[in-house]
Amino acid sequence: MGTPAAVVWDPALLGYDLGGDHPFNPVRLELTIALATQLGVLDEVELLHPEPASDADIKRVHDVSYMDAVREAPMVGWDVGHGLGTPDNPVFAEMHEASSLVVGASLLAASRIASGATNRAVNIAGGLHHAMRDHAAGFCVYNDCAVAISWLLDNGADRVAYIDVDVHHGDGVQAAFYDDPRVLTISLHQSPMTLWPGTGRVTELGGPGAEGTSVNVPLPPHTRDPAWLRAFHAVVPSLLREFRPDVLVTQCGVDTHEEDPLANLWLSVDGHREIYRVLRNLAEQHAGGKWLAMGGGGYQLLRVVPRSWTHLIATVLDRDVDPETPLPHEWVNDVLRRAPGAQLPRTMGEGKDTTFVPWDGTMQEPVDSVIRDVRGAVFPLHGMDPDDPRD
Repeated sequence: MGTPAAVVWDPALLGYDLGGDHPFNPVRLELTIALATQLGVLDEVELLHPEPASDADIKRVHDVSYMDAVREAPMVGWDVGHGLGTPDNPVFAEMHEASSLVVGASLLAASRIASGATNRAVNIAGGLHHAMRDHAAGFCVYNDCAVAISWLLDNGADRVAYIDVDVHHGDGVQAAFYDDPRVLTISLHQSPMTLWPGTGRVTELGGPGAEGTSVNVPLPPHTRDPAWLRAFHAVVPSLLREFRPDVLVTQCGVDTHEEDPLANLWLSVDGHREIYRVLRNLAEQHAGGKWLAMGGGGYQLLRVVPRSWTHLIATVLDRDVDPETPLPHEWVNDVLRRAPGAQLPRTMGEGKDTTFVPWDGTMQEPVDSVIRDVRGAVFPLHGMDPDDPRD
């Protein structure tokens, strides 16, 4: 790979804290960095420290009136609107500063790739994919994913592919680029019939002039690793091959895990690890090796997120961790001090088999109807045959 991958991290990113019992708890980031450190994944890696994003960069995807509301919300006692002050998006101290630092972290990662300093970069604090132009949504204030993509398009990238593997639809990023043929957004998520935000249907294909650049793969509840991977491989590699992106940007939420309290897909930590390895390979094959990875959702704070995102960091760094690696005693003891009753796993994996049978054009599994619908809607718009498994 040549130059080492960039890891963007600063404890100040823990300031994006929605408070109280809110599920989006920054302890998941703190425990991930601690686990990656103690496993040696970050040995001799210089962690890059971000600066807050400028107003000019945030304005790439957000209205000034909304940014003003985010700034003012902690100081005013009345309803500022814009989706702020809701149970999902409570107002918190220095909300603008904390949110713009998350955006700045993803921009720093993007800039390292654009400058040629590295081919890969990761910001686990990023992935706030639900934030819309004029309002907060789904725990997300500013959409760092969309800002980074916009910035990349202005700094050398002609085409960007965005792949979102969070359990929730990547609605904010899709909305930001729905009419832009330079950006291919692909979201694999639990069916909108059964999960917030209720968007991400197969029929959402992109606006005029950009038909086929919005791709949604809505998966049935209780989908496990093999079926998830079967659907991914039946749709994504072919689209990347045709689209030929200059950079692959990925939102790597881990709320697809079967223990996640907010959703109903049944993936494993082993499945997450395999997804990251597939994304790395696709970046090498179709994006010149350029890969910007971000975090996202994930609400099993102790058992799932730290392991899965340590695998993400390790994969970006080409320091893949064996799933049978024991969890470090020091890390386990630290978690138990914080949460004395926690039932912690013993190893970095769960012993799950992620082997899948590639889709062959026939209907054999529940997920195959989704594959058929997605390919039927999208593939002809890219000049491919939806019924030919070779496409």
